[in-house]
Amino acid sequence: MNLTRRAFMKGGAMALVGTTAIPAFLTRSVMAQATTAAANHKKLVVVFQRGAADGLNIVIPHAEPSYFQMRPSIAIPQGQIIDLDGFFGLHPAMASLKPLWDQKHLAIVHAAGSPDMSRSHFDAQDFMESGTPGVKSTEDGWLNRALQAENERIRASQTPFRAVSLTPQMPRTLEGRVPAIALNNVRDFHLGNGPAAAPANASFEALYAQTADAALHGTAHETFDAVQMLKSSQLDRYTPAPGANYPRGAFGDSMKQVAQLLKANLGVEAAFTDIGGWDHHQNEGSVEGQLAGRLREFSESLSAFWTDMGDQAGDVVVVTMSEFGRTARENGTRGTDHGHANVMFVMGGPVRGGRVYGQWPGLAPEQLNEGRDLKVTTDFRQVLAEAAYKQIGSKDLALTFPGAHIGAANFLNLIV
Repeated sequence: MNLTRRAFMKGGAMALVGTTAIPAFLTRSVMAQATTAAANHKKLVVVFQRGAADGLNIVIPHAEPSYFQMRPSIAIPQGQIIDLDGFFGLHPAMASLKPLWDQKHLAIVHAAGSPDMSRSHFDAQDFMESGTPGVKSTEDGWLNRALQAENERIRASQTPFRAVSLTPQMPRTLEGRVPAIALNNVRDFHLGNGPAAAPANASFEALYAQTADAALHGTAHETFDAVQMLKSSQLDRYTPAPGANYPRGAFGDSMKQVAQLLKANLGVEAAFTDIGGWDHHQNEGSVEGQLAGRLREFSESLSAFWTDMGDQAGDVVVVTMSEFGRTARENGTRGTDHGHANVMFVMGGPVRGGRVYGQWPGLAPEQLNEGRDLKVTTDFRQVLAEAAYKQIGSKDLALTFPGAHIGAANFLNLIV
């Protein structure tokens, strides 16, 4: 095994990635079970839908005649839309989220997105994850800065698991000064002995002993502490709460592991994960098809997570986002192309749910952005700023979203 500094550090954060058995020498001390860093125990979970989800077929403006006219083969038939408020409705594959809407634990922000007009997946994702639309020179992610912006009372107590990502690599969102951990799978990390662990033992020992880099040395300490905490938490024996039926698939597994980490009392304040497969230029489908399949896994995973958290769900807020939406009109291959505004979901105990937030711009031809897309009327940073401010105490919003000029006066007040 070739261990390099990059294996430990990425963007100023700590990444524990892969399936390597961590050697026994790391068990030098038993770290006391951590309590949540935030004094109020609140937590924020961010989900990125990579590939530009079709917000118009996810939360459907079924009272708009233009919706059906512009999508002759992929529009959801009126009789199969799950009505929400007489104007908007959910795709039928999202039936598992309707109870959360009815219980007012699920809010929707429509026509949300970035003020930047890029239609490039790479650029748009980078701008949203950095929180600085149109600025490519930003070095860190908005969620890392949000953790930096916490007030001193909250920041006084920290653990290696303050920020975690259930992804193979550290996401742009969490890169920055605050140490974070990327775990591809919590079950793949354990402390081992025997011949199989010997190469890792030697490599880690050499790296730890020989490095003169103070930053790396500190990160190594945090890595060892984190591994010990994972071991003591026995996450490999986790059983979800009754009724928490996670679907098969990578996203369902990720959300289950987020629940594991939050419930293990490791001190997690912020968690991140993502789900790809939303770029449907061809054969997007209607009630069934590619989009329906993604939505079923997406919604069933969120619903199972809510059930799994039980009483602790009252302290958790989940926010979803995607880099941009799709065109209002379907294309010639029964799909949709890169658009502009999209839809965001906000789920949790403190959420003022059961309503769609934001100003609806309309789908008439003269109301469309550049004659083709849903217009952005809510900057995505307004939603994220409110979540960060109210859930993890990020009081310095100028630090979290530089140049955005967002304060409490810009909040939609969708979180208590």
